[in-house]
Amino acid sequence: MAFVSRLRRPLGLLLLPAMLVACSGGMAPPDDIDGAGVSAIVPAEEVARVPADMGDAGGDPAAYPSGDFGGPADTAMATPAAERKRLPMIDSDEAMGVGEPVQASSGMLTVPEGGVNMDEGLGVGRVEGLAEAQAGEIAEGNATQVVVDGIGTDTPQQIGQPDMIPMSEAGMDLGAAAEGGGYLRVPDEAATRRRPRAAEEEQVAFLPRLNNPMQTPETMGGMPASEKACRQRLKKLGVKFRDVPRISRGRSCGIQWPVELSGLSGGIQIKPAAQVNCQITEAFARWVKQELVPSARLRYLSGVSAIHQMSSYSCRTMNSRRGAAMSEHAKGNAIDVGKIVLKNGKAIAIERKGFFAFREKGLLKAVRGDSCKYFSTVLGPGSDRYHKDHFHFDLRVRKSGYRHCSL
Repeated sequence: MAFVSRLRRPLGLLLLPAMLVACSGGMAPPDDIDGAGVSAIVPAEEVARVPADMGDAGGDPAAYPSGDFGGPADTAMATPAAERKRLPMIDSDEAMGVGEPVQASSGMLTVPEGGVNMDEGLGVGRVEGLAEAQAGEIAEGNATQVVVDGIGTDTPQQIGQPDMIPMSEAGMDLGAAAEGGGYLRVPDEAATRRRPRAAEEEQVAFLPRLNNPMQTPETMGGMPASEKACRQRLKKLGVKFRDVPRISRGRSCGIQWPVELSGLSGGIQIKPAAQVNCQITEAFARWVKQELVPSARLRYLSGVSAIHQMSSYSCRTMNSRRGAAMSEHAKGNAIDVGKIVLKNGKAIAIERKGFFAFREKGLLKAVRGDSCKYFSTVLGPGSDRYHKDHFHFDLRVRKSGYRHCSL
């Protein structure tokens, strides 16, 4: 037993190196790295000295000394020629494609120096960008925007004026430009013609439209409520009228809210059209409808076709006498009637009639007597020499409420 224990120690010392040698055999690197033996991994400066005809060139590897490969020559030449192709270094220019362009046969495309033009390859023309177009316009002096020179100095100056295009015409021009495939450029002559029109449209857009005083509030200088109510009554009576601009001629003459009377209900025409205020117009329309027309039908079996007026608004004194008080005509508050025309064609002049003119005298007397219910002053033939050829109707306001009707 003692002999066996002594023999075990030398055997263990001999087996340990043998086991290490057996295990290290599988850790040896392969003998086919970079197309040669293990010693083929050499610094870059030594790889540069490898002849160009090595590898796929078909040269004889045995002809090169072992010093060029950093190891024995027989070990470097042990692999076939197809496997001895030299690979570039990972971080070298050749591996990154910086050197000579890689041929298409290797599976990669050659990149031109100016880059790839995809539009040309697809057959599409060059597209001009917005920034490039604006830069070209400014360079040519055709800019549609304001161009300022001297930015950053104390005296900046504006160069040229922007072209003003009305919205209605701009839409048409843009549509035409889109169909033609070009850019919208406004010639100088066209821009000059359009500027006055654009300025006119701006005035219409910013100025208030007060064409209809009925729609303007009274607080903003519009028509009072009493005038609006009067015009509503005129419409119900079938009166044909229109509002006209204010008439003002000093402190004694003028009409604040005048109307132009051109016709009455039943197709009766006022010749010529009379410029009066709304109040006398309403009274006159009621008198014609409720008194004159029924009296004419009773005596002549015919309606009234037209009424010829001799005076409406007129800036003058009473009877046009010097030093007299101002007439109601100066306020548009009176109207004079000189002739009445019936629908059967008979014309009745307002004047003193003969003894045998029974129907005409009866009509004028009835009209004259009934008119005092509508007017505060009625004058006609027989009143004085100033009214021998017409009827005068007005709405003069007297403190006592007196109505002057000369019968």
